[in-house]
Amino acid sequence: MKVELRDPKIIMKLSRLGSFHQSKLSFLRSFLKEFKKWDYRQDLFDLNDLGYGTAIYSLRKNERVYSLICFANELSENERSDRVIATKWDAAFTLFDGIPSKHDIERLRHEVPKQEIGRLSYKELTLSRANKSIRAFEHVVESLSKGEQPNVKFLSKVGYLYRTTAVYGSGKFGLADRFRIKNRKEIFGPFRLEMMLVYLVRQFTFDQVNHIAKYRNPKKATLLDNDISRNLGIGNSTGLGMAPFIVNHPTLLNNWILAREKALKKIREIKNVKKEDAELFKKCLKKSLKNIISWNTDSEYQLKKIKSLSNDLNKFIEFIENVLDSSEEYFFNKIYMWCEKNLGEECVEYLVSLMMEPYGDIVDPLIEQMSSDEEKYFNIPTFRTVEDLRNILEEKYSEILKIDFSKKENNQNFWFISKNKEEPRLADRFEEIGGDLEQPLAIARDIKKLYEALSVSKNSSTIDKFLINNNNLRHVVRRAFIAEKFPYSEIQDNTIDNKIIPIDMLRLKLSFFGAIKFDPRSDKWLRISMFQGAPLPNELTKHSEQWVYNSLN
Repeated sequence: MKVELRDPKIIMKLSRLGSFHQSKLSFLRSFLKEFKKWDYRQDLFDLNDLGYGTAIYSLRKNERVYSLICFANELSENERSDRVIATKWDAAFTLFDGIPSKHDIERLRHEVPKQEIGRLSYKELTLSRANKSIRAFEHVVESLSKGEQPNVKFLSKVGYLYRTTAVYGSGKFGLADRFRIKNRKEIFGPFRLEMMLVYLVRQFTFDQVNHIAKYRNPKKATLLDNDISRNLGIGNSTGLGMAPFIVNHPTLLNNWILAREKALKKIREIKNVKKEDAELFKKCLKKSLKNIISWNTDSEYQLKKIKSLSNDLNKFIEFIENVLDSSEEYFFNKIYMWCEKNLGEECVEYLVSLMMEPYGDIVDPLIEQMSSDEEKYFNIPTFRTVEDLRNILEEKYSEILKIDFSKKENNQNFWFISKNKEEPRLADRFEEIGGDLEQPLAIARDIKKLYEALSVSKNSSTIDKFLINNNNLRHVVRRAFIAEKFPYSEIQDNTIDNKIIPIDMLRLKLSFFGAIKFDPRSDKWLRISMFQGAPLPNELTKHSEQWVYNSLN
């Protein structure tokens, strides 16, 4: 039986993309798998009795070394902020290419805590900063200093000791450009170095609380239990700065989604599912229920999604236990078809992720296809005709072309870059000033403009001639020709209408990172947890592939 890839016009709607969850394709999981045989070391741990100072961790294999340099700084309560306007943080980090010299460490001690305004070099690969979750951090330190383990139930409500507020890479602020390192096999997968930084930062948080507790009470202090450590991740506060990424990188977005869709297609085409594969799927499903109900949020929007997901999963469990037998042919295809008819988008996409768990042989080769040499597809084929381009729009953007942009509600918002932090923001066009600073992120509107311009042009006219009089549409001409070859490159929604939920864009990207426990703080930013349940660095060689479902929280 042949199964078709899912229709981009359905899958690329924001409500669907905003329902994606972590999977075996997620970058943090593929990072751990790639680096599981690397040698982990703590190379320096020079903190004072209050936990301030410098620490260095490294991953090594053959001649290759990546070193995380940590700077923990004293920070008063009134200086602590997760907002992008912050200038000080509890800790700042950089991932260094190789083994840093004393000169490098001293240089970076002055520059890394400054973050965006610091001076970095090609030796530094990624940059980040993080703040303590004060209640959780202090609770752990205080408990350990008394010789006691912290309250697991209390910690589960938070899920981390620190949360990052940004992780930068790929040439930002002087960091190494991607071209310098892109041919290294171990980091070929997307965001490998960023995942490495976050993972090693997580270990630093455990070492720091142990260290402070020991100095607070040398005679009684104990170490944080490994089971508790394992079930703490790194939090992250993410805002709109992440959203335009998926608009500005169409071929990369396509490759992420396409890998997921290919995996689903191949799994649905399996005629006879092995009993052990079906059982692993069911095991991950049942374990995951515990994680879902532990998500801590005050967001009514997210609470509704969690409730709907939980109800749908219980409905699904009843179906596979009482109706569908795993010995039936095309077991996973029958599951998928039933889900689409009976469950909401959130649950469908959750189960798509779970279906991948037994099939490393299908998923792992696809991970190698998730990067993109984007410059290859930047040039516009100027020899093509107006008719060619119009046909592409009618085929690839048929739903977009139906939108009436003369209506106020379809043109409500605009994207701009904030002056203070040079970060993307979203504003109401009719209530706020700055519309003249609008960024070219309203792809649906601009596609419609392009179509209207093409409609009054000669069919036989070539694109180079068309662009002479329509240069303002060059960016969407380029996108249309990309969409011709890359079916999942374009969001099939209006990113400026009054119904847009920006966190759908954030969730899409974060799901591929491997984030869990989505906690929206508004429709424009949210908190998440990463690496919760992940093996500790000294456990990498023997960890379970399904560690993400083993959380005690």
